[in-house]
Amino acid sequence: MFIVKPMPEQISPELVAELEKCEVATIGHVLHSGFVDREIRAVLPSKRVAGTAVTLRIPHADSTLLHYLTAYVRPGDIVVIERCGDDKHACWGGVITNAMKSAGVKAGVIDGPATDFSEIVKVDMPMWCRGPSPITTKLLGLEGAMNVPVNVGGQTIEPGDAVLCDESGVVVLKPAQAPAVAARAIQMQENEIKLLARLAAGEKLPDITGARAMVEAKLAEA
Repeated sequence: MFIVKPMPEQISPELVAELEKCEVATIGHVLHSGFVDREIRAVLPSKRVAGTAVTLRIPHADSTLLHYLTAYVRPGDIVVIERCGDDKHACWGGVITNAMKSAGVKAGVIDGPATDFSEIVKVDMPMWCRGPSPITTKLLGLEGAMNVPVNVGGQTIEPGDAVLCDESGVVVLKPAQAPAVAARAIQMQENEIKLLARLAAGEKLPDITGARAMVEAKLAEA
């Protein structure tokens, strides 16, 4: 059985640009949830991309719906794929890489393996997955769901969510939440530049952060 729902509204280009200024690890200083399992890793670690979640649930060895989706994805989308625990079959390979790249897709995020990493590198297609596998899915025409809530790396992701991916991992934000998170992360990154300048000038980190005062206050109490 196939479930096919409409494509979600895309987040604004302005929000995408702001998110792409943010490091996922900086957002990790702000939030404790929304991060997918750290075993879902970048194939191209130098890439940082943000976009709109287009979701897919494709169990076991059937990738028919992923092929179907390539006709509907848009520039700015990030394809997020739930594999229902299948860590054996690679649903995304060289042909899908080229089809998604041609459509303007920003990235793929798969809770499972991919294949043809050399083609992913050649095409320069940002990809986050659980590593490579030589065993691929097939066009079985059995089942799948498109643009429904999915579970990827322990996070529930809905179509239309904002997704940010970089070398540190993947974080998913609600569009209404994302602007404030991005603004805070950008401010933290700007503050870090100032902190590094103070370190370069000879100040000690625990004096800047207050860690020395905290430790010495506790020692004094003891």
